Amino acid sequence: MKKLMLTILIASCMATAQARLDEGADAYEAGNYALALKEFQALAKKGNATAQYNLAQMYRKGKGVPANDAQAVSWYRKAAEQGYGDAQFNLGFMYANGKGIKQDYVQAANWYRKAAEQNYAYAQFNLGYMYENGQGMKRDYEQALLWYRAAAEQEHAGAQTNLGYLYQNGLGVPKDFKQAIYWYRAAAEQGDTTAQNNLGLLYGSGHGVKQDYAQAVSWFRKAAELGDTEAQNNLGFMYANGQGVPQNKVIAYALYALAAPDLNHARENRDLTASKLTEKQIQAAQTLGKEMVKPNNLNNAIAAYLKKPV
Repeated sequence: MKKLMLTILIASCMATAQARLDEGADAYEAGNYALALKEFQALAKKGNATAQYNLAQMYRKGKGVPANDAQAVSWYRKAAEQGYGDAQFNLGFMYANGKGIKQDYVQAANWYRKAAEQNYAYAQFNLGYMYENGQGMKRDYEQALLWYRAAAEQEHAGAQTNLGYLYQNGLGVPKDFKQAIYWYRAAAEQGDTTAQNNLGLLYGSGHGVKQDYAQAVSWFRKAAELGDTEAQNNLGFMYANGQGVPQNKVIAYALYALAAPDLNHARENRDLTASKLTEKQIQAAQTLGKEMVKPNNLNNAIAAYLKKPV
C-alpha cells in the first residue's frame, strides 16, 4: 500500500510540474514573460531540467529579465548536468564563443559531444567542425567525417555541405566526386548556397558528373540570388565566357561588381572586364547592378535587361 501511495504521489508531482511547464510555455509564447519567468524559476529551483533550460534561454535572450549570459550559462549547466541535450549543446556553444564564460574549446567539444551522442544534429555538426579545424583537439578528418555524416543523415544542410567537401578533397576518406555531388545536392536542395555554388563548380568542371555548363549556371543562379558572392563571381565568369549562357560582358561586369566588395578576384575580374567595355556599356552594367541588389531580384533583373532593345 505504501509503495502504491508513493507511486501516486510521484505521478501527481510530475503532472503538476508538467502543468506548470505548459503554463510557462504558453505564457512565453503569448509574450507574458513575467508569468513565464515565475513558473520556470519555481520549477528550475526544484531541479526541473526543462525549466532550467527555459530559464537559461530567457536570460540569454533578455526575455522578462535583463540579458545575462553568465546566468544563462549557470542554468544551462544545471540542465546539461542532468543530461538535457539542448542545454548541453547550448553550453557548448557558450564555451565555444566565450559568452558568459571564458572561451574554452576543450569544454565546448566536451559538451557538444554529450549532446551529439544523444543524436543532436547541431551538436554533431559543431563537433565535426571542431575536429575538421582542430579546435580544442587535434585535427582529425576521419572524426570530422563521422560526425558530419551523423548530422548529414539527419538532413543538416551544413553537415551535408561539409561532408561533400571532405569527399571532394579526399580528407579523412578517399577522394570521391560522386559522393561529393550526392551530399552537395542534398544540401543545395535545402537552399545551402555554398553547396549550390560547389555543385555548380563540379558541373562546370565535369568532376563526378558529366560536364554541363547549363546545370552549372542553374546552380550558380540559385546561390547568387541568395547573396553568395562566390556564386555571383562564378555566374559572372559564365556570362563573360559564354558558357551555359550567351556571352554578355555587361551582365558579367554587373555580377563581378556585385561580388567585388567581398572578393579580390571578383574585383580583378570586374576591372579586366571593364577594359573591354565602352563607357555606355559600363553605365548599363551599373544600372543593372542597382536592380540586382534589390531583395530576390538578381535573376529577374538579368532577365529584364536581356529583354531590353539594344
